[in-house]
Formats: sequence, structure tokens, C-alpha cells
Amino acid sequence: MLAYIVRRLLLIVPTLFGIMVINFVIVQVAPGGPVEQLIAQIQGTAVQATARISGTGRGETGAGGEGRQAADSGRDQGASTYRGARGLDPELIKDIERQFGFDKPLHERFVQMMVNYAVFDFGESFFRDRGVMDLVLEKLPVSISLGLWTTLFVYLISIPLGIAKAVRDGSTFDVWTSAVVIVGYAIPAFLFAILLVVLFAGGSFLDWFPLRGLTSPGWEDMSWPARIGDYLWHVTLPVLALVIGGFAGLTMLTKNSFLEEINKQYVVTARSKGLAERRVLYGHVFRNAMLIVIAGFPSAFIGILFTGALIVEVIFSLDGLGLLGFEATINRDYPVMFGTLYFFTLLGLIMNLLGDVMYHVIDPRIDFEAREV
Repeated sequence: MLAYIVRRLLLIVPTLFGIMVINFVIVQVAPGGPVEQLIAQIQGTAVQATARISGTGRGETGAGGEGRQAADSGRDQGASTYRGARGLDPELIKDIERQFGFDKPLHERFVQMMVNYAVFDFGESFFRDRGVMDLVLEKLPVSISLGLWTTLFVYLISIPLGIAKAVRDGSTFDVWTSAVVIVGYAIPAFLFAILLVVLFAGGSFLDWFPLRGLTSPGWEDMSWPARIGDYLWHVTLPVLALVIGGFAGLTMLTKNSFLEEINKQYVVTARSKGLAERRVLYGHVFRNAMLIVIAGFPSAFIGILFTGALIVEVIFSLDGLGLLGFEATINRDYPVMFGTLYFFTLLGLIMNLLGDVMYHVIDPRIDFEAREV
């Protein structure tokens, strides 16, 4: 097992490198980069004033004032590769590029970025005057809160439901619950979130739940019971949206795992010896059937935490990693975009390895040494 873990750890390096290369190239060729964002602000054509250039070497707040003077004076109508840059001094454009690090060739920027990321130096946000890691640590509790509650309820609902469907395969109960599962498959979590907002958060019907944040103003001054109640009041709709959108897959995985085990010879033998059905189900079938479900917990949690909750956080204005990533993408805040991509891709790859290790821990008969990686 140790040799398998070492091989998997070594494979993380080229996998992570390939993911970063592909995303770096795609983002670089996409229009509307940080330089264009600042030019639009200088010219007064930006859709929203979100850029606040830090004074840390990547951007100076004085650049905006200098740019406005240049635009007002109308000096130097020289050509520029940036849309909307007409009327700005070419030297100002070069200065902006230098502040963002865009004065270097593409490959040099990528190599420097990966060298810094190798020691977990993710730099500072272009527009927030904060380090990327500080921003991630600040937003992480909100996303972890959603991820833990969602994963807990998904497992508490999906495992008993999947077992019940397997035991009653083909029955009326199985058919009707399958209809619910199909709905869960077909409609993503963010559409459920919008529906819940319309129904219960002051949309068009009831106004029972809040629409913003995980706590109310003045939460720190409340008593502990009031704090807990306020937190649960705020988290109900986001978690419900994520659970409804995420329980279907695990339910069918549990059902299919149990059906496969129920039809095996050792179950027939156990029944022929006169063992009670409950003992056969939970004493013999459960351990083998639940292997894939339990071992997949780390990956499931990471998936819910960093992908499923993104749009839900935006809809409910929850200041977590999803909202941070959304705003970074809109503003082309490259340090936040690539820093979080690197960190959470690495975390996801490690969680996949942990899932394989859990397979071996739950059932030592599984030998990863016997197969090629």
C-alpha cells in the first residue's frame, strides 16, 4: 500500500501542472483582463466600479487619477492592443501592465507563478488589498459550514433511502421514490435555490427566511441559544437547496450497491441457514455494499464544498469561497482565480487518494499494489 501511495503522490505533480497550464492559457486569451478592467474604470466605461488597485507593487491608486488626466487632456492618440484604451498615454498603459506583471512574456509569468505556488505563496489580490490566502481563510468557514451540513444530510437521507429502495426493488415505494430521485437528478441545486427564494424568502409568496448572510446584524450581542437559532434560520434554505440537488446520485449508488450484494451467493447461503432478514441485510450485506459509499465520502465532501455551493452562495449572498471565486472571475482577479484553483485542485487530488486509502482501511482484502496506477 505504501508504494501505491507514493506513486499516486508523484502523479499529483503532472496532473496539477496540466490543469494549471490549461486554465492559464484559456484565461489569458479571454478578453477583459485586469488591464482592460482598469482602463474601463479610468475611461468611466466600467460596468461596475469594483477595482481598487492596491499599493503593493501590482497597482497604485494614483494610476487612476493619472489616467483620467491623460484622458481629459486627450494627448497621444497612439494605438493600443487594449479595447477602450484610445486617448490614454501609452506610457500609462505600460505602467499599468508593469503593475499587474503583464510586461513579462506569457511563459515567464506562468513559470514564476508556479514557482511561487510550489511554496504556497499565492500573492495578493489585484483589487482587494489582501493576500489570497488571507481571503481564502476568511471565507472558508462559510463554505465549510454549508459543506458539512449538506454532506451530513445527504448521507442521512440517501443511505436509508437507497437501502429501502434496494430491499423493495420494483415495488410501489421504489417507483414513487425513483420519481423523486429523477427530479433531483434533472434539476440542479441553483434552480432549487431560486425556487426556495421565490416561495419562502420574500420572492412572490412567503417571507419566512432571510436572503442574505449566515447571521443577522447584532449576532455577536445575542445569547448563545439565540445565536444558534439565528444561524439555523439563515442556513436552512441554502442547505435545503444543496441537499435536494445532491441526494439523488448517492441514493442510486447505495441502491445499486445493495442490489449487487443481495444477489450474490453468500447472501443466498446465509438465508438458507435460516438467518433473519435483518441480520442478513445489516450483518453481511451492509459492510460490502457500503464500501464504495463510505470510501467516497472525502471526494463527495470536496465536491459539495467547492463546486456545488458556488452558485447557491451567490444566490443567497453568502460570503464564502463560491462568492469569492465568482467575484474574482467577473473582475479578472487572476491571483485569486489561479491561487484558489491551485489550492483546491491539490486538495481534491489528495482527497481522491484518501478515498482509495479508505477502501483499503474498510476492507483490507482490497490490494492496490496488485494493479497498475
